[in-house]
Amino acid sequence: MIAVVDDEESVRKAVARVLQAAGFTARAFGSGIEFLESWHFDRPDCLVLDLQMPGLAGTEVQQSLKMAGASFPIIIITAHDSPSLREECMNAGAAAYLCKPLDIRALVKAVSQTMPSAG
Repeated sequence: MIAVVDDEESVRKAVARVLQAAGFTARAFGSGIEFLESWHFDRPDCLVLDLQMPGLAGTEVQQSLKMAGASFPIIIITAHDSPSLREECMNAGAAAYLCKPLDIRALVKAVSQTMPSAG
């Protein structure tokens, strides 16, 4: 299962649809808090995570997961790219960092590369 966390409903739904069309099972979450409250019960194989969200930013979700020992890959998506933010995310272990508007092929490729037996 691919978890998609984005506070923008249209983006969240579109990403989930694209991943499902590519053969993945996707589950969407509207906030980092919502995802963090559930990931222990339904561990994803990969997380597609938006950075700029109200409440808990994507970098904070990434850090919380790292501290909790989560081992699934995280693909960062953002509309607010900066070299320092990209470096911070990649140094924290992100498997990929993609900018919005998303290149659908790049997204599917990034997910597929984290899950070589799927997709």
